[in-house]
Amino acid sequence: MNSLYQTTIQSLPLLGHGKVRDNYAVGDDKILIVTTDRLSAFDVVMGEPIPGKGMVLNQMSDFWFEKLGHIVPNHLTGVAPESVVAAGEVEQVRGRAVVAKRLKPIMVEAVVRGYIIGSGWKDYLATGSICGIALPAGLRQAEKLAEPLFTPAAKADLGEHDENISFADMESRIGAELAAKMRDVSIALYQAASEYAATRGIIIADTKFEFGLDDDGVMHLMDEVLTADSSRFWPADSYAPGMSPPSFDKQFVRDYLETLTDWGKTAPAPALPADVIEKTQAKYFEAIERLTGQKLKA
Repeated sequence: MNSLYQTTIQSLPLLGHGKVRDNYAVGDDKILIVTTDRLSAFDVVMGEPIPGKGMVLNQMSDFWFEKLGHIVPNHLTGVAPESVVAAGEVEQVRGRAVVAKRLKPIMVEAVVRGYIIGSGWKDYLATGSICGIALPAGLRQAEKLAEPLFTPAAKADLGEHDENISFADMESRIGAELAAKMRDVSIALYQAASEYAATRGIIIADTKFEFGLDDDGVMHLMDEVLTADSSRFWPADSYAPGMSPPSFDKQFVRDYLETLTDWGKTAPAPALPADVIEKTQAKYFEAIERLTGQKLKA
């Protein structure tokens, strides 16, 4: 399978390289978003690609945008990415890009947690709460919460960690009305997606959504949605509270990096062994097949 670490598109103005995505301007009102095979862990971009990962993320997002389109508008335009680049650049976008509406990003990430894991678990152990939301005593790691929690985070600059904030802080940043709408829509998206994923034998432990506003102030779902990078997917058949379940994502990379006593989780990234790359690739491929019932469209 062809791998794409970074795009070299010359036919459109480059807007910027993110951790995983490269963005180009398509006129004044649209944007070409190309999902590369780059992988970031601990907010550091690894030096090696995970072949096909970008296609998995792009096709997963497209799947969810279509399934959840009745809840909130999204950034898709329906314009074929192959139609906006030069002929010699088509292979860089095939299967891994979208032409999206150019929106004004809301600078708060919408995080929804259905289970207590990750930073939420650490927060709970230290304070008995998650992002200031008090929880019952005695919860176990990976336990399902009584209700999904909305825990916003302030978006950080590239290479920096997003900062968990309270809902009151979110209201002060973007206004009470928009904050409430983001919260309610995010929980509705999470619940609808979780119900579907359960029919495929997958638990969505938590996820994050990003939203933007169009010129009329209408809120749209944007960027990526419910992918293995933005969510924790667990196989339901091996789930049990009290432990950290296996997940369909970059956990092999994280676990390997945690064994490196001489790396301080800052750039430059250490080299990844071939077996870690192969196992990670296999997890992404398994995720899209289990979720959608279809193999990756290469």
